[in-house]
Amino acid sequence: MRLKIISLVIAILSGLSACSTTEKIPKADAKPKSQQTEVIADTSDANVLYQKAMTKQGADRIQLLYLARDLAIEHRSWQVLEEICFALESKASVDHVQNKLYIALARKERGLASAALAILNTLEEQLSLPEHQAWHQYLKGDIYASEGLPNQALNYFFSAADIAAKHDLKVANLNSSIWQALQQLSSYALERIDTGTALQQGWVKLAKYQQVYLGSGVQLHQALNNWQRRFTNHPASYLLPEEVANSVSLIPYRVQKLAILLPQSGNSERFGRALKNGFLAALDSFDVEEVFFIDEMQSNEAIEQTLMLNQADFVIGPLLKNNIDRLASSPILANLPTIFLNTPSQPNMHPEHYFFALNPEHEVEQALVHFLAKEYQKPMLLAPDNNSGHRLISHFEQQWQKYSEAEPEVGFYTDSKNMANVVADLLEVDKSKQRIKTIKSLFKQDVESETRSRGDIDVVYILGDAIETRLLKPYLDVNVSTFAQRIPLYATSRSYSRRIDSTDKGDLEGLYFTEQPWMLPEVVQPKSLREQYIALWPEQADIEQRLFAMAYDALRLIPEIKQLARIPGKEFKGLTGQLSIKRDNTLHRKLRWAQYKKNQIQVVNLNETPPTPLFMKQTSSTKELVLY
Repeated sequence: MRLKIISLVIAILSGLSACSTTEKIPKADAKPKSQQTEVIADTSDANVLYQKAMTKQGADRIQLLYLARDLAIEHRSWQVLEEICFALESKASVDHVQNKLYIALARKERGLASAALAILNTLEEQLSLPEHQAWHQYLKGDIYASEGLPNQALNYFFSAADIAAKHDLKVANLNSSIWQALQQLSSYALERIDTGTALQQGWVKLAKYQQVYLGSGVQLHQALNNWQRRFTNHPASYLLPEEVANSVSLIPYRVQKLAILLPQSGNSERFGRALKNGFLAALDSFDVEEVFFIDEMQSNEAIEQTLMLNQADFVIGPLLKNNIDRLASSPILANLPTIFLNTPSQPNMHPEHYFFALNPEHEVEQALVHFLAKEYQKPMLLAPDNNSGHRLISHFEQQWQKYSEAEPEVGFYTDSKNMANVVADLLEVDKSKQRIKTIKSLFKQDVESETRSRGDIDVVYILGDAIETRLLKPYLDVNVSTFAQRIPLYATSRSYSRRIDSTDKGDLEGLYFTEQPWMLPEVVQPKSLREQYIALWPEQADIEQRLFAMAYDALRLIPEIKQLARIPGKEFKGLTGQLSIKRDNTLHRKLRWAQYKKNQIQVVNLNETPPTPLFMKQTSSTKELVLY
């Protein structure tokens, strides 16, 4: 029988709201029932109960420890749970595999993922009971999920689900964990894992339907009916997460009166003009009743009055961070869905406020992922000695230490005059020259010599602008030993300039860099948009070209923004990059890779396989369990 949308929501999805978030491993230990009522009446605090247990002996102690352990899980007292499990370790009657699973659970919840994984790895050959097998796989998957690795997590989640289905077991939170991990994947990633058992295919197809039909109630309803007929009694039928229920009524924003805040006076006026050009270009294909532009440099009161007078129902802007911060307290803006064109200084608490910024940190993260996929061991980072340079280097180092024990070599240059010295010092060329000088002093005749550079640097990442990069590249070329393998060079989008590149590509052969599609040749579709832009503004600076693309994307994001915020795996193909929302309603950009090759710019696809955190590599080979 075909379900109505409302019955689908009530009958199929209501289970999630009733599902406890407390994780609890099935109780395999047999416990005497005597004194349970008396003990529970004494206290509801796990630690108090644990301390009382430690004053007892024999069966009384074990009985109290069991009760304290259950209470610690119920109240999420993870430190106490671990101490209770340690106290039970010496008891012969205890199910020691289950007890270690509890310890792994406690450590996972305390953020000690490495320690939890080490315990789980030691248990792999001791899992004789299906209950233990299912929970072992679930806990392992949950650790990977907590580290932002949904693909790896799903391998373990699906394994746990298959074991649970085969033996008719219930694993608390498994279904919601599977769904949350699936939510992190793009449609391409979902397509790749749409294989395996019927149980796995049922979950994956449901996630695909949600992405495809999100916001389209009738089509989603039909797709879910078809899914339900195909996957009868699938676990998702009874514990489908609330997100799918909400998606039935998740209608995209339908904007009638759009307010756009941008700088129309002051030092940033030219940025406002570039943004306005992008908005006007995008309006050609955007159905809106009225658009009005507001100078974001006005007072809060003036901006609020204009918004009320024009009855705005959606806002884009402002651009400048300080203006975003001062408007954060505006009661008028608080009631309007808004795409800000920068990030705020304080965390966002409004569910309909979104943040779109051209953050260079996204490029740094993208480069780091590629370096790890290529198994580079020792990167050398070069950046200007200013606030921006130090911020990006710090961001790279913080992310890098999650995946590698080797520290990057870092060099800050103040100006073009000391670049050569910075590069030579990092590559230790001066030490080589000194050795050559010493050897020559020992011989009267001429000695043939060749300067050597250090051999452990296997990749160089430049975080300078276009001029700085063109100065640094030759210094790097001449300071690397001629007989050594050439070190691959990478740079951010700051290294690329359409204006400079049109007349001088310099000696940049082989350099890789990230850049938004709008700035690269032969990438943007339709091509006519780029051609029209060049015809209208042939001399615009690179920053203004990037802001044009940003404004164009911001307007086109309006009908997509709800879906992007709801499904982290969903992406939007824009002029500024592949856009998605991973957390905090903040848009994340994935840029394109390009390379200087034969005096041309060529778009390339580079390996960006998500890296495995360092502690997971270390614990994968751990054979011994240390509990204390």
